[in-house]
Amino acid sequence: MIISIVTLSYNQAEFLERAIRSVVEQDYADIEYIVVDPGSTDGSREIIERYRDRISTVILDPDDGPADGLNNGFAAATGDIFAYINADDALLPGALQAVADYFRARPDTDVVTGHGFIVDGEGHVLRRFLSAPFSLWRFAYGHSVVIQQSTFFRKWAFETAGGFNTENRTSWDAELLLEMAMAGGKVRLADGYWSYFTLHPNSITGSQRMAAESKVNHRRYFERVLGREPRPLDALLRRVAWAGRWLADPARAISMFHDKVAGPPPLPDTDWL
Repeated sequence: MIISIVTLSYNQAEFLERAIRSVVEQDYADIEYIVVDPGSTDGSREIIERYRDRISTVILDPDDGPADGLNNGFAAATGDIFAYINADDALLPGALQAVADYFRARPDTDVVTGHGFIVDGEGHVLRRFLSAPFSLWRFAYGHSVVIQQSTFFRKWAFETAGGFNTENRTSWDAELLLEMAMAGGKVRLADGYWSYFTLHPNSITGSQRMAAESKVNHRRYFERVLGREPRPLDALLRRVAWAGRWLADPARAISMFHDKVAGPPPLPDTDWL
């Protein structure tokens, strides 16, 4: 089972080597690794060149933003399972073997998402990120949130969904998940920690510089799932969706309570962090 991983790189030299090593040093043999860099000027391309012999494909063509760059990367992918991590994120040791084992054990799964960690720019763990059990209804109300870096999907699901929406500049990953599910893809949650996500001032999440556009996109997702515009009653239904998230995954509450009392657990030992 070949797993194709795409890394989108653009002026993130501070983190890029860590991301690359987290893929090429996995203990899983059947990896196709694709790195896309549309024009970095901060030394990122020199880092890519140092690892060129361990990267399957390098794409240096200009693109029309992150979603377009990812589409370019996956257009070159030939694997059975797809995933991507950004240049400022990383996989955890053993992640790809665990993913392959999961798909083999549950062949009717089209998308699987695990858990992960949020770290700061220096690599210190801020908290765990526990993906929520997925349902389209809870997704519409904002309560089926998953960690993108720990999300893997079959090639057919990506292609059936039409790839990433290149006009989406804030949450192209969430829209892809939505479209794969709307196309009939079976989405499952695995109890494993597979990645970490870096929160820093220059990231979209860390800076919140596109918060207004993000709200527009999430309203669009709501209308896509429910086929209507929001109504006053939806404020109550959003609370129901929130409660359903916790009822569907009670271990989440236990984990969050533990982290508040004792602090988050450390990352697995990796020399690339």
